Amino acid sequence: MPYPKMSKILPFLILLLLSLSLNEALYNEKTVYNQIPAKILQNMISQACANVEDEINCLSNVESRLPNGPRNASSVLKAALETSLNEVQLALRKVSDFSSLSSSTAREQIAVEDCKELLDYSVTELAWSLSEMREIRVRGSVHDRGGDLQAWLSAAVSNQDTCLEGFEGTNQHVRNNIKGSLTQVTQLISNVLTLYTQLHALPFRPPRHNHYHNNNDTNKNNDQDYFPKWMTEGDKELVVSSSTSKGIHLDAVVSLDGTGKYRSINEAIDDAPNHSNRRHVIYVKKGVYNENVDMKKKKTNIMLMGDGIGATVISSNRNFMQGWTTFRSATFAVSGKGFIAKGITFRNTAGPKNHQAVALRVDSDQSAFYQCSMEGYQDTLYAHSLRQFYRNCNIYGTIDFIFGNGAAVIQNCNIYSRTPLPLQKVTITAQGRKSPHQSTGFSIQSSHIYANQPAYLGRPWKPFSRVVYMNTYMSATIQPKGWLEWYGNYALNTLYFGEYRNYGPGALLSGRVKWPGFHIIRDVSEATFFTVEQFIDGMSWLPATGVKFSAGLTN
Repeated sequence: MPYPKMSKILPFLILLLLSLSLNEALYNEKTVYNQIPAKILQNMISQACANVEDEINCLSNVESRLPNGPRNASSVLKAALETSLNEVQLALRKVSDFSSLSSSTAREQIAVEDCKELLDYSVTELAWSLSEMREIRVRGSVHDRGGDLQAWLSAAVSNQDTCLEGFEGTNQHVRNNIKGSLTQVTQLISNVLTLYTQLHALPFRPPRHNHYHNNNDTNKNNDQDYFPKWMTEGDKELVVSSSTSKGIHLDAVVSLDGTGKYRSINEAIDDAPNHSNRRHVIYVKKGVYNENVDMKKKKTNIMLMGDGIGATVISSNRNFMQGWTTFRSATFAVSGKGFIAKGITFRNTAGPKNHQAVALRVDSDQSAFYQCSMEGYQDTLYAHSLRQFYRNCNIYGTIDFIFGNGAAVIQNCNIYSRTPLPLQKVTITAQGRKSPHQSTGFSIQSSHIYANQPAYLGRPWKPFSRVVYMNTYMSATIQPKGWLEWYGNYALNTLYFGEYRNYGPGALLSGRVKWPGFHIIRDVSEATFFTVEQFIDGMSWLPATGVKFSAGLTN
């Protein structure tokens, strides 16, 4: 049958879904998946291939993956996911063809390797999503899986952009050859994400479950910390302990003086088990470890335990001016799920003159950083993708020094600006959300900003950039307008920058920008959306230590 134009489909689909939501049917998965009319299902198939270059071939691929018998929303989403996954694998093969190109420059070769890794991230994230879709079909429920699916699809949408950005400073030949394939991949995944969020998400919706006490209990938990659900009580004890002794099990010890099994962090990580379901604890004794560490996605559930900020230091100076891509410049990079760091300093010493130079890059879903320090200049903390939590950390930098497209909550941290190059403007954040359906953004909560020169809270790197500051102290050098343009009017209508109950001499709101996308948040429910519980699904992977606490707003 012919496929109607999307301009006619989407309003009808959206109206239907809003009607369902008003009757609270969006929270009834059997209604969502099994009782949507056949015409709407057909429209969903069209949505899966909207805006792709070869729409007819795409539609054929989706149809070929649908069951011959009865169809429902689940089968359409699954077919769209499988089509997207197949397209990513084709793109990965195309990119790999450039790996051995003799005419490539060193920067191009690094960028190609970045692309291979990033496309592999997308393969993994789509595979995770398919696995969860199978669980939904068996159990008929998305309540405990919605956050996972949206997080993974959000990450998979953006990986291709990072790949293409890596060719900055080249002749663009390789980039131009692969751009079409990557654009198609991004569009397909974006279509799946759009379908999924239309079916299951409403902005600023209330929590699905209430496993803890409300905001009035905030004062009872004070500095209590939250940890991933797969941590044992021993793991929790290790994190909160000020000592690594007292009989706590350590799987590996790294020491520069030879008192541990390993002298380098890389050696200890190489020996760590792959795809581990149990916590693997690596204790890194005090010292400055001059090495670049890249913890690949197969290294899961690793905890890196140091002797404290400034005592255990991982340091390097990779930077853009040396020929590295921003992605590959990181002193420490981690993509294995469930990573925890405690008491570590991640440092890039390249300095402001060498431009992009990352200290820490994070692609680890459900990762936590506790009592750590990220020290650099431009692009210090690359919160690249997936869900991340930072607590009692220090972050130093000059330009866009908290950036990326992860979903990150930065809580009870200290943010310090450093002196940039002449004529440069200090910007704390540059968030990279490119679609309104991505569940990404930065929430900076109950923290302190100390700037020793004029500084801005952020600027919009991508069109739907999303950053909020809540209950945070701002020093006097935060500029009255608060936020800085990227260029011209770019993204000013589509971004979401917000401030809620901040304080200090730099927190005055009277001189703030008047952009359509800037929000002085006064609605408590809107602010609550950006808390640990809702924004990063924290209650599913950052459970309590046993003491009463709130994962919501703080006083």
